Amino acid sequence: MVTFLPFPGYRPALNGDERIEDRISPPYDVIGKEYLRVLQDRRNNVTNLTLKPDVDRKYKGSRKELDRMTSDGSLRQDPDSFYLYEQVFDDHGVKKTRVGLVGILKTERYEDGGIVPHEETFSKVKEDRLNLLRDMEAHLESIFCVYEGLSPGLYREACDRARLIYRHMDGSGVDHRFHIIDDKGVQERITSELGEQKVLIADGHHRYETALSYSQENPGDERKGYVLATLVAAGDEGLVVWPTHRLVSSTGVPAEDAEKAIMQSMETEEVTEARMESDLKSWTMGLMFKDGRRFLARHEGGQGGLWDLDTYVVQELVLNGAYRHDEGMSTVEYEAEYQNVKRMMLEGGRDLAIVLNDPSLETIWGLSMKGVRTPKKTTFFYPKVWSGFVLYKMA
Repeated sequence: MVTFLPFPGYRPALNGDERIEDRISPPYDVIGKEYLRVLQDRRNNVTNLTLKPDVDRKYKGSRKELDRMTSDGSLRQDPDSFYLYEQVFDDHGVKKTRVGLVGILKTERYEDGGIVPHEETFSKVKEDRLNLLRDMEAHLESIFCVYEGLSPGLYREACDRARLIYRHMDGSGVDHRFHIIDDKGVQERITSELGEQKVLIADGHHRYETALSYSQENPGDERKGYVLATLVAAGDEGLVVWPTHRLVSSTGVPAEDAEKAIMQSMETEEVTEARMESDLKSWTMGLMFKDGRRFLARHEGGQGGLWDLDTYVVQELVLNGAYRHDEGMSTVEYEAEYQNVKRMMLEGGRDLAIVLNDPSLETIWGLSMKGVRTPKKTTFFYPKVWSGFVLYKMA
């Protein structure tokens, strides 16, 4: 059973000549250093709370800023509300709209079955986010989840009752439209319908697992048992999943040895760059070597399960197999934009780029429901859910 509730959110009360873009940001883990400096020059920007630790990697200074923002009126508190978050964007030439419901999701162990992960996580990241939660006593960023969906009538009514409060066009051309749903009847029906469904964590595994650990540290405080979450229906037309490509730099495996291992483990065909791009969907992956050669590669092992995922094939046969990444003999970078991958290869320093197809949400959902976790960075849900539109304070 899933518990998804409205909450008394804190959101920006814009002062003077402030605009909503002065307050919001992409999620903490995708902000470049230069852009972060621009954002943190804006005193009330959410990154001054999420990404400004003290020298001891604690966040007591950021907590003082949060307390200041609530006391001086920079943040206003709503009555119990859900929020509707629309993102209108271009997906390779096609205009799409993704609609999410924002509320608080009760944390539970994965073994309980209501909330399902799909990717492995990094423990170091979770340690930092746990320090943030302990000091801030607030969820400042939303995790992103996929659920089965509302009944058509309730979905239409929720959209009709939603009132626009913020709008922002970001530098990538994504139109963010943030609404409030304060109708009690609609809220109760949303909570009721979600209670019979399962939720798949799409983006934010680290934050969810951190929130669960935090709730277990505070068993007597009901408010600390929830995490801020944005839920998108599995059938939403704007639920776009991009691949995350891999770039490999060898630190100890000779190039000829790695290439030989790849050719022996998969069917390969050398192609032009244009052919690699046009025919990729018929193959497991594309390979771009540093000397300019391009190959299409296919694995047909027939094992099923994780072997149906190209990221698992890459992990086992290329990264850990040919380049011995699990032994520390290579490093791996991740990039969702194909044009950036090509640019990075032209810059030099990388031995191989592995270009992947769009992941299948159906395959990922099926594996996840069986308790199988995919390799890290299997999916890139586009666009990202931005932070700062609303916060969940627990104290």
